[in-house]
Amino acid sequence: MRSFDYVVVGAGSAGCVLAARLSEDPRTRVLLIEAGAADGPESMAIPPAWPTLIGSSVDWGYVTVPQPGTNGLVHPYPRGKVLGGSSSINAMAFLRGHRAGYDAWVRNGAAGWGYDDLLPFFKRAERAAGRDSDYRGTEGPMVVSSAENVHPLAHACLDAAVEVGHPVTADLNGKEQEGVAWLDTNIVDGARQSAADGYLHPASVRSNLTVAPNATVRRLTLSAGRCTGIEYSVDGELRWVEASREILLSAGTIGSAQLLMLSGIGPADHLREFHIDVVADLPGVGANLQDHPLAGITYSSAKPVPPTTNQHSDLIAMVRSRPDLPAPDVQLVFLDIAYHPPTLAGPTNGYTVGFSLMLPHSRGSVRLASSDPDTAPLINPNFLGDERDLAAMVTALRLAREAGEAQALAQWRSGEVLPGAAVRDDGELREYVRRVTGPYFHAVGTCRIGHDPLSVVDTELRVHGIEGLRVVDASVMPHIIGANTHATVLAIAERAATLIAR
Repeated sequence: MRSFDYVVVGAGSAGCVLAARLSEDPRTRVLLIEAGAADGPESMAIPPAWPTLIGSSVDWGYVTVPQPGTNGLVHPYPRGKVLGGSSSINAMAFLRGHRAGYDAWVRNGAAGWGYDDLLPFFKRAERAAGRDSDYRGTEGPMVVSSAENVHPLAHACLDAAVEVGHPVTADLNGKEQEGVAWLDTNIVDGARQSAADGYLHPASVRSNLTVAPNATVRRLTLSAGRCTGIEYSVDGELRWVEASREILLSAGTIGSAQLLMLSGIGPADHLREFHIDVVADLPGVGANLQDHPLAGITYSSAKPVPPTTNQHSDLIAMVRSRPDLPAPDVQLVFLDIAYHPPTLAGPTNGYTVGFSLMLPHSRGSVRLASSDPDTAPLINPNFLGDERDLAAMVTALRLAREAGEAQALAQWRSGEVLPGAAVRDDGELREYVRRVTGPYFHAVGTCRIGHDPLSVVDTELRVHGIEGLRVVDASVMPHIIGANTHATVLAIAERAATLIAR
């Protein structure tokens, strides 16, 4: 059995940060272990090819359980299975949530995780040239910029957004976090930059950092209330490794919750269903699953939509569904492809105005389907399970349609295909939203920060009741933030690395 100071489970966004930062101390021995391969297909580096990575060899290939009110509809639920994790297969958006969302974490028991607490770590993660240095970083590993070659359709979409009254902001990651703006992405010289590219690969030359791909962690090993190591397999052969200081669980919102439960840490009654010995009864493990529900209005184009060199959405808007809200709760994303569920027939030449609810009330869960680590867990995002979310999504649809029908898009717009211009009645729109809403792939919350009975980790991300074990990934977010989640995961991991090293 080998031993390291720290064993990091999962080489996704958070795991890459932890491995790189902790190994900066040459006296510290770090093992980073990843179930996926070291490399993926060539398309992984090509920004507009990201949709082809869903269901590929670098995706865990998860699906949801049937969603409520959809006649048994299930959704693909991709999670990256390769160095870089989901940052290697996502759409490369780099967007912070509104400061109000992080400050709400503090009010709900996550002291130390407010916007001002995280701002130094947001800045530490990024290299955003030419931006306001009060808010943006200039020396971090992740290169952040808006599109160099903006798609011509995106220019028309910007004019449409302004036409219907949305203000323009120079930087949604800066001081003004509301309005329409060019989207920041992690695209460098025309290629994707994953967390593995930004953090891990430069650190991999260090002799005190060991990276082990193609190694599937099966359980945590525990003794007398302390996590001492992990059990994992390589090509079917079981192996063990110890951590003299800590195990850092960064397997993601799905994987971290599953591994805790397989190891006897979770809801006691649920674990006993699978004859798993209960080490710590933590009912919040696997609960509180949240995602941004995503849908869209799809148009046929009056002229050919040229291909893009970017990731299909150069422009984004953060808006409010009601003026009395403290922060934007709807994201409009302008796509240069016809993006819709494969169950619906869309145009061969078209584009989509997507809409997503940023602050959903619905909560889902991750539960075991078996005590066998090779069996995928049961994932229930419970999209639109709360009626307030359905009503807000219909409002978001109307906002998207308002922009889509603007005169500025007349030269592109042939007609509305989905749901169709004749679909106007509130009941019909609710039915359409139910039918087309799916995941934005922003899963968070299954191991949330707090001190109440349903929390899983404390404010330093230590698992309640277990020594030597922390969770560091999107699962610790108490509430989903009002933006794509990758930038926030990096900031969480940057702050966690500082806490751990201290």
